[in-house]
Amino acid sequence: MNFVFFGTPDVAEETLEILKESGFLPSLIVTSPDKPQGRKMLITPPPVKVWAIENNIPYIQPEKIKGGDLKNNFDLAIVVAYGKLLSEEIINTPKLGSINIHYSLLPKYRGASPVESAILNGETETGVTIQRMEYKMDSGAILAQEETKIGENETAPELRHRLIKIGGELLVKILPEFVDGKIKPVPQNESLASVCKKIKKEDGLISLTDDSVKNYNKFRAYATWPRTFFFKNGKRIIITDAALENEKFVIKKVIPEGGKEIDYKI
Repeated sequence: MNFVFFGTPDVAEETLEILKESGFLPSLIVTSPDKPQGRKMLITPPPVKVWAIENNIPYIQPEKIKGGDLKNNFDLAIVVAYGKLLSEEIINTPKLGSINIHYSLLPKYRGASPVESAILNGETETGVTIQRMEYKMDSGAILAQEETKIGENETAPELRHRLIKIGGELLVKILPEFVDGKIKPVPQNESLASVCKKIKKEDGLISLTDDSVKNYNKFRAYATWPRTFFFKNGKRIIITDAALENEKFVIKKVIPEGGKEIDYKI
């Protein structure tokens, strides 16, 4: 199958590896430009570019992808966490259109933070949706879905790791049937749609007097970034370890502003 893959971060790189293990290699990879990262702001390639080089796959890194950039006559486009909006022209350029893996049970949690939002809202289950892309955020017809339970102490990075595997394996499973026209897309129920926002650094701020379950869910959701924090004597205190014990939010370890990780004492 002659397909183009759009993706940028680790989640996309891990999906590429699952595709490769099942014999699906893209003819072209489209990823984001190299960007400065870290305290030293060193110019760093995205994980998908590194994967493309290691696997000898042609790649491009346009600031903005245009129809003319896809010169090959692709059968399909697969999009996983590309990080940039695709035009309607690009979405419809391949013969079979474009498909996307989204880490929620659409139409629930359309948008940028479905994994975090599920945990924040105390969901006990979530899943993966493979959808046909349309020129409206996460609104395309559903090709396949798979549900999974959310562990009561599971953090967003732990859940995301599982969902990447579920999504990649589900994609591999349905690709032959999709290409052969054996899957009938199911339109989403717009009346059930919900949207989740892009996470900001300030979202990690918590009040220690808030509801314990709410604070624990926020700690789990923001375990990697932006992490949860509070202020004491004007200093920011980052929570690195916490638990919900006897329905009480218990902070165990913190990093005081400018310091190292220590046990938390009230």
